[in-house]
Amino acid sequence: MQCYRHKESIETQEKEAFPVELKVKMDCDGCERRVKHAVSSIKGVTSYEVNRKQSRVIVTGHVDAKKVINKVKSTGKRVEPWPYVEHNLVYHPYVAQAYDKRAPSGFVRNVVQALPNPDEEKFTSFFSDDNPNACSIM
Repeated sequence: MQCYRHKESIETQEKEAFPVELKVKMDCDGCERRVKHAVSSIKGVTSYEVNRKQSRVIVTGHVDAKKVINKVKSTGKRVEPWPYVEHNLVYHPYVAQAYDKRAPSGFVRNVVQALPNPDEEKFTSFFSDDNPNACSIM
């Protein structure tokens, strides 16, 4: 027979420790303090980082993303998953839907259009200096 307390501890061990990144609109020190308090009170959080300038919250630990979002929403703040990636990780950072004026500096939206087309890679290698047959194509 398995006790309830033991079953609960097994379920929490199965969750992986991964970062949950959120975009949270914070205007003042009070907003930042409320978000920090809400995040620190979640069971299973090992570390957290709140950056008011970027409107970014990173929570690391054995937690569920939905639970973190709901807890931060309980502070009255608008919360959404972090929609940005660093601009150097994207092939076309200034494609129509990737560039966002509201994004923090150094970040663009993570969209499919910013990834390279497989055919595009072939054509760009035709005319590179590394291709010995480049002149024969022209």
